[in-house]
Amino acid sequence: MGTNKLLLEIDGEPLVRRAARRALEAGLSPVVVVLGDEPERVRAAMADLPCVFAANPHPGGPTSDSLHRGIGVLPEEVEAAVVVLADMVEVTVEMLRGVTEAAAGAEALVAASRYGDVVAPPVRFHRALFPEVLAFNGDGCVRAIVRRHAAETLLLSWPESALTDVDTAEDWARYRSRVEGAGDG
Repeated sequence: MGTNKLLLEIDGEPLVRRAARRALEAGLSPVVVVLGDEPERVRAAMADLPCVFAANPHPGGPTSDSLHRGIGVLPEEVEAAVVVLADMVEVTVEMLRGVTEAAAGAEALVAASRYGDVVAPPVRFHRALFPEVLAFNGDGCVRAIVRRHAAETLLLSWPESALTDVDTAEDWARYRSRVEGAGDG
């Protein structure tokens, strides 16, 4: 992308801060922020939010590395982890609440988001799955665990537009163009 995408801003707020703030507003606790590139700048962006930090010394590695680091700092009393990606810019507080509330009282080990035919975060994994998540190495952990535990998974459907992910400069430009264009109308 040419820059740290977590520090890109929407309405003056860095993506990482926006995602953490929304997680806090949804009642998630603790909120763990996995630090990769430019950890001090990311920490500074989070200065007044009550977050826990985990360092990923290999941020260019597979996504499972960050997931492992985040789960690794969770206290033993935490019964589940909700995976949230800061670059999924359309994930709302309501979506985060939906994933956690759907799993509350259910027998499901997983509550996952579905956007059309795509399953992606936010996803809630019950603690019983932590060893399996920690054993997975590579990209696609969320999809693999959901497939493996389809019978114990609740799927929540969200609009396909909410799947917006900014991984490249082109994705960011397309998103900004769409958002700025919508604001003019």
